[in-house]
Amino acid sequence: MRPTPFRATRAAGLAPDHERRRRHHPNFEIRGMQGWKALESEEKLSEDGWRKEQQWALDMGLPGADSINDKSIPTFARGELPHFAGINTFMKAPYVENVRDVGKYDAAVLGIPFDSGTTYRPGTRFGPQGIRRISALYTPYNYELGVDLREQMTLCDAGDVFTIPANLEKSFDQISKGVSHVFSSGALPVMLGGDHSIGFPCVRGIAECTSKRIGIIHFDRHIDIQEKDLDERMHTTPWYWATNLPNVSPKNLVQLGIGGWQVPRYGVQEARKRGTNVLTIDDIEKIGLEKAAEIALELAWKDADAVYISFDVDSIDCGFVPGTGWPEPGGFLPREALKILGLVAAEGLCGLEVVEVSPPYDTSDITALFGTRVVVEALGSMLAHGKLGSHKHMIDKPVSF
Repeated sequence: MRPTPFRATRAAGLAPDHERRRRHHPNFEIRGMQGWKALESEEKLSEDGWRKEQQWALDMGLPGADSINDKSIPTFARGELPHFAGINTFMKAPYVENVRDVGKYDAAVLGIPFDSGTTYRPGTRFGPQGIRRISALYTPYNYELGVDLREQMTLCDAGDVFTIPANLEKSFDQISKGVSHVFSSGALPVMLGGDHSIGFPCVRGIAECTSKRIGIIHFDRHIDIQEKDLDERMHTTPWYWATNLPNVSPKNLVQLGIGGWQVPRYGVQEARKRGTNVLTIDDIEKIGLEKAAEIALELAWKDADAVYISFDVDSIDCGFVPGTGWPEPGGFLPREALKILGLVAAEGLCGLEVVEVSPPYDTSDITALFGTRVVVEALGSMLAHGKLGSHKHMIDKPVSF
């Protein structure tokens, strides 16, 4: 027989009759905990967005066959259900065929299928497809946060940037133009990579649309701040070039999880020279997740007007994310990284990228699934704390194409 959860004892100073009553009411003590509060908070969420999607699915996909009792089911799959069918945009969000319409949404996902900046295992050009495919497994509702993306925000998928295989610089120009367009529209740009070389053109795309200062919080095992690699601006170099931008200071670059046997000394030397901020896994274990997030926020936001998050999936111990180009043991546990991510995203973001998901090396889509989780965790945290859209005040030099 399973013991009663959180059973009280006389040693705790409770009278025997109180203890008996507690046994008869097993949820008495958990009502103040997150699990029970989440049960209650769901009741406050609207269902209007879900009903609207169901009606849209019927209008677009024909009413179901006469034998179907559930009259919300269409003949052709549209929207979230069933999870195993349909065209996979990110989280089954609306596909914006005309990218000039992205400004109608709170956030826009754009894929960046590019791996020409890879120096060892290619395959991240398939990252956006892999993330979109497995994202169909998720619903837009998060139990612990008590948020529903479908009910509380608008999200679209703008498709992929047209990158040029084997040409880094032309691809970087394409990426910067795409990101600057989305950012200028007012939608929050969410980039699905792609190798980590895209960090530079993504930040550049935002930085050129504002005179404000940008901080960066970077989750990774690798320091990625050397000037060049193999004579090019590869996936080991994005933060050298990003922190050369006039409104992106290296003092506002915070790197979380760096360590192991794959950190080139060229990058270490550059980080020391520029005075960036590095916390290793050991540092974070010693000070705790909450303190690590507090430090990251303090440093990234110091004299800055907004923060950009770059999340490399190889920051996670490779036992959990095999599908990446530079797997390294000893990184974050998934729940540790997600906890810190939620805490730092709660203050608002001007952009988010998830990089180095490489489906050819993935197992059961678990790395791509983690990439999905990074995006929804950040969006959910911003929603829960009222910070989604806080980047819009920065847009004082919008581009127009």
